[in-house]
Amino acid sequence: MKRAEELSLRLAGVKRRMAAACARANRPPESVRLIAVSKFHPASDIAALAAAGQREFGESYAQEALAKQDELVGQDILWHFIGGLQTKKARQVVGRFALVHSLDSEKLARELFKRAREDRVLQPVLIEVNLGEEQKAGVDEADLDALADLVVTLKDGGSGLDLRGLMCLPPRFDAPEEAREAFAYLRDLRDALAARLGTPLPELSMGMTGDFEAAIEEGATMIRVGTSIFGTRPKR
Repeated sequence: MKRAEELSLRLAGVKRRMAAACARANRPPESVRLIAVSKFHPASDIAALAAAGQREFGESYAQEALAKQDELVGQDILWHFIGGLQTKKARQVVGRFALVHSLDSEKLARELFKRAREDRVLQPVLIEVNLGEEQKAGVDEADLDALADLVVTLKDGGSGLDLRGLMCLPPRFDAPEEAREAFAYLRDLRDALAARLGTPLPELSMGMTGDFEAAIEEGATMIRVGTSIFGTRPKR
């Protein structure tokens, strides 16, 4: 089987599972967006999936992602930055990604804002919340309100940061029912934060290959799926 055909079949399988999860949750299929996690996979795979109808792709490393963007320039692709982001990489990311999922500190927020203001762009972001994930990525829940309060002020005319919602990694990977509680908790955090801020926060980025169906059932608006689409991730 050719690689493009394999990828197309895998993509179709994930979309069927997404549709079934949406049906169980009484949600329209279009309420959940699929972010195909393409890190470490070649640009040719992304091009094949784009030809099969997949538009949104997630990358975790700025240098790798920007090289793929340059190789695939002209393609109808929305790029998402989903990995941990160092402040020194903020300049490379701002304006090059439809959404940054991993804002997790005041320092990073201010640096992203600085770059967005310099480039005169409005950069959509999600705040990543740590809900017990072992690698300690994300802001602690106790610090979420303070960070969100800051982010919503970081605008200068039509440039700056646009807070769109929250993101999380579950405490355990590939344990859907154990992750479900974390997904529901993030949804409640998002709802409470939006009510307190008095501003819509429409996005919840949660769920990966091992647990995305549970995430959809608990309100995810974006799922980040790699292995089920691309197969085993090659080593760097």
